[in-house]
Order: sequence, then structure tokens, then C-alpha cells
Amino acid sequence: MHSLRFFACFAIGLMASTLLMSPPSLPWAAAHAQKFAEAKKKAEKKAPAPKEPQPEQRPLFTVEEDDTAVIPGIPDARVWGDSETDFVRLLPQANGPWLAISGGGSDGAYGGGLLAGWTEAGTRPEFAVVTGSSIGSLIAPFAFLGSRYDEHIKKNFTTIAAADIFEDRLTRDSLFDYWPLKRLIEQQVTPKLMSEIAAEHARGRRLFVATTNLDAGRRVLWNMGAIAARGDDKALKLFRDVLLASCAIPGFFSPVAIEVEANGKHFEELHNDGTLTAPFFALPEGMFSAGNTTRPPLSQLYVIVNSRLGPEFQMASRTIPGVLGRSIAVALTSALRAQVMLVYVGAQRQGIGLRVAHVDPSFNVPSRGPFDGKYMQALYELGVANGKKGNAFEEALPDLSMRGSSNAQ
Repeated sequence: MHSLRFFACFAIGLMASTLLMSPPSLPWAAAHAQKFAEAKKKAEKKAPAPKEPQPEQRPLFTVEEDDTAVIPGIPDARVWGDSETDFVRLLPQANGPWLAISGGGSDGAYGGGLLAGWTEAGTRPEFAVVTGSSIGSLIAPFAFLGSRYDEHIKKNFTTIAAADIFEDRLTRDSLFDYWPLKRLIEQQVTPKLMSEIAAEHARGRRLFVATTNLDAGRRVLWNMGAIAARGDDKALKLFRDVLLASCAIPGFFSPVAIEVEANGKHFEELHNDGTLTAPFFALPEGMFSAGNTTRPPLSQLYVIVNSRLGPEFQMASRTIPGVLGRSIAVALTSALRAQVMLVYVGAQRQGIGLRVAHVDPSFNVPSRGPFDGKYMQALYELGVANGKKGNAFEEALPDLSMRGSSNAQ
């Protein structure tokens, strides 16, 4: 859904550029253009042809090295998100419910509003574990620290615009430049925020963020409290880089290079959007299986899905951006639905109480583009209302039928 909006924005930009670069039809302009062309031909005869830009050559490393790689100085900074054995090392000592926050782009406004409404209702618990993928990773640190950051989350979703997230400019490996988002993360993830997260980590609580290791093709789960506890400038940079990587939509935003070490060898992995391998993260999938011998250490799991769960009707434009964007949107929604079903079945099998909140399919405020202010404000207010009423989380499996919504955006 949001990938489609990004593609549309890019296509509009290309069309506008084409129109702006169209030559004027005045006679004097044509004459000057002819002279310029003749001069250019003469210059081309004298000057050598420009070399094709070469892709960046990365130092080679093996799958065995990547499998055992660690963050220098922070051995428990991360684990493979599909490994039960690794994950058990990071389990919390604190008791309490867990909260998983999904991706969803600007639809993250719903999750932000829901948290605020939950606070107003007076029923929001303190979570032993909070996890986030993509936009959920940007909400998760503030949700982890509690209701005192509700206003901060609100500001993020009701005052920012597309220009605060990306610049419509091609880079070597992406359609857009995410330097505004990088700057925003740097402004918000401060040493003070890190120290607060480190203090909660010391109490036994856990904050996890999911990214996708692009080289390995696997989910990585980052132990953000352990990173914060390190407390130095390198830890601060890593914390910020992980959040940026989790939001790095492949092709649209550049992947983030993260330095690791294996057997004394240093190299850089590429990490991007956590939703590629984890639309939201609760546990490694194997811990939900019938044959699992490790009892998951939780009795209550809340999931905030920052999206509708049903398909939405939308006529696809017969252009490369239109077809590709629409296809990506359909694939992401399908993956999210499958994840909800998997976690629901696994939770029942393991005796875990599961409650899922998602954007109501009747919500029909149109979005006029990426990170449209009015759209996000309306979605935030919907989340607040649902949180206050106490009817946001469903204990039964949400309706995953393929009827979908007729509301086009």
C-alpha cells in the first residue's frame, strides 16, 4: 500500500521533470540548440568517452563467517531471529505481557494513537518485552519506556511530512535518499533516551528490533537494551543504524552497512527492512511448533498491526511503477496475514493469550500521498478512540477472508 504511494510519487516526479526539461519552441531557442549540438559533437571527438560507473566492491566473506559474526564489544547485541537457541539467551528476567508492533509506513499513526488511548483508559500494562519491525521499530523504544512518551509519538505522526522522511533523489542503490529520516532518528535517539532504555534493560525487560540481513537472507533480532547499556558513541551509532535499517524499504531506501567481526576478521553486512522477514516479531517460529521443548516465557501477547488485514481494491496503473508497486503492496499484505495466522495457531498451541489490534476496514479517509498529514491525523485519532474504548484488541482470530474492502485510495 505505502510502497505503491512511493512508486506513484516517483513516477509523478519523473513526468514533472520531463515536462520541465522540454525545449522551448521559439526560433531563437532552436538556433541556439543547434549550435550547442554542433559544439557538443566537436567536444565529443576530442574527449574520451566517460567510463560507466562501477558498483561498489565489498570485501568478501563466507556464509560461515556471517553465521558466527558478532558486534565487536557487545556480544549479546543481536541473534538470528529464526534461531530458538540464540533467542533463549536474550529472554527477559522480568515477568509481564509482551507487545509486538508491525510495520506499515504512515499507518504507524494508528499504533501511536492506540498506545495513547490505552494510556487514557488506564489499562495499559508495563510490557516485559516490546518488539518492532520497520515503522514499528521507531515506535517501539518509546512504547517500551511507557506513557510519558505518548506525546512524543503523537508529534511524530501528526507533524511530520514526506520531506521529513526522504528526498526524491536517486542514489547508487535506491530510488530515494533517506537522509531526512536518518537525521530525524539522530535527533530523537539521544544519550538520555539510551540511558533510560539501558536502565529498563537492567531491570530485566527487553526491547527487540528486527532487520533483514540482506547477505544471509535471514531475520536478525537486535537486543537494543544491551546496545544502550554499552553507553558509548559507537553504541549510539549502532542503535540509530539499526532503527534506520529496519525501515529501509528495499529498492526505495539504501540498505545500512553494519560492521561485524568473525574470528578476528572485520567486514560489513547489509541490513534493510525488517518486514521482509518479520511483518512483526513475537518469537522464532519454531517456538510455536508442537514439537518445541522450550516453553515460551510469556502468557499474554499483544500485537499492533499497523495496517488493514484484508485486501483493498485499487485499479493498478499499466506502467512499470504502477504494476510493480501494486504487486509489492499485495505481497506485503499477504505476508502480514500469514504471520497473524501462524502466531494465532502457535499461541493456541502453547497456551498464550493472544490479542490483535488492526486498522478497521471501514476506515476510509483517503491518503493523498506518502505521509499525508490529514490521513495520519485521522488514523491517529482512530487509534486513540479505539484504545480508550478498550475494543481495539480482539481475542478471536481477526477476519482474514479475501473479501477485502471496496475503499480505493
